[in-house]
Amino acid sequence: MHQKISEPPCLLSMGAGRSSCCIFRVPASLVDVNGKAYQPRIISIGPYHRGKPQLRMIEEHKWRYLGLLLKRMQEKGLGLEDFLKALQPLELKARECYSETIQLGSDEFLEMMVLDGCFIVELFRKVGNLVPFEPDDPIISMLWILPFFYRDFLGLENQIPFFLLQCLFDLSKMSREKFDRSLSTLALEFFNNAMLRPDDVIAKYHDLKGQHLLDLVRASFIPSDHEPCKVCAPTRMIHPVSKLRRAGIKLNPGKADSFLDIKFRRGVIEMPPITIDDFMSSLLLNCVAFEQCNQSRTKHFTDYATLLDCLVNTYKDVEYLCESNIFENCFGSDDEVALFINDIGKDTAFDVNNCYLSKLFRDVHQYYQNCWHVQWASFKHTNEYELSRKGLALGGTVFPLELVITSSILEVYFCTDISNISMRNHLISGQTNFESATKCCSNLRSQVVLNRINKGTSNGQRGLNGGSNTSNSGFQGEVEGSTPKLERFKIRTVEKGQVVKDDENK
Repeated sequence: MHQKISEPPCLLSMGAGRSSCCIFRVPASLVDVNGKAYQPRIISIGPYHRGKPQLRMIEEHKWRYLGLLLKRMQEKGLGLEDFLKALQPLELKARECYSETIQLGSDEFLEMMVLDGCFIVELFRKVGNLVPFEPDDPIISMLWILPFFYRDFLGLENQIPFFLLQCLFDLSKMSREKFDRSLSTLALEFFNNAMLRPDDVIAKYHDLKGQHLLDLVRASFIPSDHEPCKVCAPTRMIHPVSKLRRAGIKLNPGKADSFLDIKFRRGVIEMPPITIDDFMSSLLLNCVAFEQCNQSRTKHFTDYATLLDCLVNTYKDVEYLCESNIFENCFGSDDEVALFINDIGKDTAFDVNNCYLSKLFRDVHQYYQNCWHVQWASFKHTNEYELSRKGLALGGTVFPLELVITSSILEVYFCTDISNISMRNHLISGQTNFESATKCCSNLRSQVVLNRINKGTSNGQRGLNGGSNTSNSGFQGEVEGSTPKLERFKIRTVEKGQVVKDDENK
């Protein structure tokens, strides 16, 4: 017992709580939900996954790349010993970056750091066209390998400290690279092959630093003017997309360099587009895990993941966000995206009163609670279709004044300009043209019947006995000449009818 009391913790060292510690084992609670996202697929970087049999293939190429680098360093008169000596003063600082006590001797630890660090630096130079690839190099010629590097290099458990990479990069820099791109720029350009951000956005971060590669990419997404603010936000945060829409709150794609830059203005949530794919899902999960473990970093990705979890309950919410050009789904079905979003925030600590989205949570909640907004939006949402359908159904049986009112309703609600159709002239002309007006309305009702039949509505035949057989050649010619306007009306009617149907099912 005395021996165990005197032994310091190894799996979670005493240094894990320091701000200098930045490379952690992912908490078991997160691994249980999204285990594969935290495991490297083809390459091990650092000590946590070193020596695993499934990662041996690329391990052999690390030595090949180190040999190529050392061959080039002969021009500078540098050899392997120079790289080992350069990292030796940084060994203790590097060990403190890991949350576990690393059970490796000094020589083994330095060998691992030189081997892994030089491979990353050399690969960045090759992909950045500073150093040519060897002919038929399988790393580049086999298309499946690089996409796995993009993900594996951003695994929380698969990191080495950035200051070691910077040391190796500076030492191996040739004279012709003196005024070339920085390590941060090369790294972000490398990962941008998967993120596809504009080049001018990447160029802004040439001096950006991080604790490791994951932190560097994470920091490049955080807007410079976003800091956590203390706001008394509601405990019920934000409702899902379906409820927000019924309350009159819209979601539109925003224009910003980062998907984290979300704004709420005058009943509209502006969310910059994000591509949901294998790379982005892995990045989101590892950034959230990093923020959960590191007390010195802001929780931007955790806050964003919590917002997505609030907005998305079912595949219908994902479907709407895709149709609104906020999501680009390259991940799978809408169901799979909804499941991923609901899992990303599980078992994570989140403080709604101390996050960069606190004000947005509060403002959206207050807007939602405003009964005037909710009642007016609900009225429009559920009654637009009924008003148009009943107005048209009455058109063939009531006096011309009511038809003029119905025409006005259609113009207001559906932006359908039917003033060019001669029906309005027939209505104004009085009793002499009443029969013609009735026939015109019958034709319009017939068009609605066809729309509802195409939509599969079960009650499409009510109150329409014999109406579809009535014709008027003069009016028919004008209807054919107005096809675009009627077609736009048809599209809007189907859209509104779908919303009403969904509400009735609920």
